[in-house]
Order: sequence, then structure tokens, then C-alpha cells
Amino acid sequence: MTPHISAKKDEVAKIVLMPGDPLRAKKMAELFLKDYKLVNEVRNMYMYTGTYKGKSITIAGSGMGCPSIGIYSYELFKFYDVDCIIRIGSAGSYNKDINVYDIYNVKEALGENNYAKLAAGIDDKILNSSDNVYNTIKNTADNLNINLFSGRIHSSDVFYRMGDSLEFAKENDLDLVEMESFALFANALVTKKQAGCILTVSDSFITKQVTTPEERQNNFIKMCELALESSVNLFN
Repeated sequence: MTPHISAKKDEVAKIVLMPGDPLRAKKMAELFLKDYKLVNEVRNMYMYTGTYKGKSITIAGSGMGCPSIGIYSYELFKFYDVDCIIRIGSAGSYNKDINVYDIYNVKEALGENNYAKLAAGIDDKILNSSDNVYNTIKNTADNLNINLFSGRIHSSDVFYRMGDSLEFAKENDLDLVEMESFALFANALVTKKQAGCILTVSDSFITKQVTTPEERQNNFIKMCELALESSVNLFN
């Protein structure tokens, strides 16, 4: 147990899929996991453990932003001996060629905060996903005939941003924006574990198209399947 997770150590799998929304974690467990069990509900941050194609997997909410995923991912890596966390979330598109419901395998995350410095002693503002996880996601998508975009994303601390977001994206070669990957990648580095991130585009800064929370919860199925299939293929 930790201050934020009430699960027993043996109730958490070695691979964790981590959506931001705890209700999305609940939906995924109901749709995909066999014999799943609710193992944490502290602060309503639901975590479920069950099996997918015979492999033990935990699906856990992370909350929003680097501080929130920073707490949960660190505790899972450090105190629950989790080997790998794959974030599965939504993102906004800065790129005219990447549209709503497109799926993205994060290679690099640019952060604008001091999380990596303070939590991991890392000065870099751009952190990579783990090569093994990134490549497994890529190969799994190829086998499933899922079209996958990839590159550098923006882990922003600010949802309502002053200034020109598209100009910032152009200056830093950014395709998408979300709010968590930078902290997850930092924690994986400092604990010597593995991490990846799969995102589905929920809105576009170019076309102004947006999706509702209900649409995001119910229609990100392909991303969830890709994450689950990638989990089965990891560490084989």
C-alpha cells in the first residue's frame, strides 16, 4: 500500500495500461479483461486487474497532468514492482495531417516543467519512450493493420494557454499536445523501468473539430485494443 494506492502488491500486474480518466479504466476492464477485480478506489482513481489472452494486466487511471501521473506511475514502478506502464490517452493535434481519431505512438515528449529535474535529476526537456515498448507498439500496429502516426508530442502543463500554440508547435516540431507523458517517461528512467504512450486525437487546433467526453470514452476502442495486444507481445 501507498498513500494513494490501496491494492496489495500481488494485486497489481507487471504491465499497467494507464488512461487518464478512471471511468475509461473501468470501461476498458469491463470490455476486455477476464476475471477482473477492482484493486484500488482511493480518491476514485480506479484500478482493475484481470487477464487478457491469458496475460495479467492492470488498467489504472492516472488523473490529469504530470503531477498526478507522476505520483501514480512512480508508486507503481517503485513500490509495486511494475515493469512497464503504457499511457493510453487523448490529445489535441497541431498537425494538419493528423485528425480526430487518428492513433499516435509517442517517440518523444517535450515538457515545459521541472518535473524530470526535481523527480529524476534529469535536465533534458525532451524525453524518449522506451525503445522496446515503442517498437512493440509499432510492430503490433503493423500486424493489426492499424495506421499509426509517430514522432514528438507536447506534454503541456497548461490547458488554457496564452499565446500562439501552433507557433510553439512549429518551433519545436510538435505533432500533438497532451499533459502526462513527460512525467511518465522521467519516472521510467529514474526507476529503470519501461514506458510508452499511445494517443488518440480528440480534437484539432487546425480543423477545430472536437469530441465529447462520452465519445472519447466509447470510441477509443482501437487504441485500447492496440495497447492490450502490445502488452501481450511485450517481454515474450
